[in-house]
Amino acid sequence: MIDLHPWTSADAAVLERTVGDPRMMEHLGGVPESAEQIARRHRQYVELRLPEASMFTVRLGDGTVTGSAGFWEHEWAGERVYEAGWMIFPEFAGRGIATLAAIELVRRASACERNRYLHAFPGVTNAASNAVCARAGFVKLGECTVEFPKGRMMRSNDWQFDLYAAPREG
Repeated sequence: MIDLHPWTSADAAVLERTVGDPRMMEHLGGVPESAEQIARRHRQYVELRLPEASMFTVRLGDGTVTGSAGFWEHEWAGERVYEAGWMIFPEFAGRGIATLAAIELVRRASACERNRYLHAFPGVTNAASNAVCARAGFVKLGECTVEFPKGRMMRSNDWQFDLYAAPREG
């Protein structure tokens, strides 16, 4: 069991362990972010608010932080969609945590009732994240080119979840 906790000012260390770690950035351009970039990203995450976007720390039931996950609005193929992403620390990889986080992102994005689709764009060589998308119920639409990090084009798979088909709360 996992919980997604809204990002707070106390969560900067999570970014240092994810976007600041070359191993974690292997499928996202390979270059870790600088301390300045991490500080800027952290400020942005603290300020994100639903329904447009939200970032979370991914935690086990006992409160142990295992990584991050989130969704944000994005222009894709001429429409506003949500884009999802997640990064789970290496010591927690392979335990299904990323899949549970992705499923919870679907639930939370669906509850916003703002955009019909949630997309994820893992690199074509990122077998683990592509498997998470499949296990979480996303439909693979095919390969595409996305920009990440800014200024670098990356070959990705476009995975889509129809939020109108997601179970609604209430």
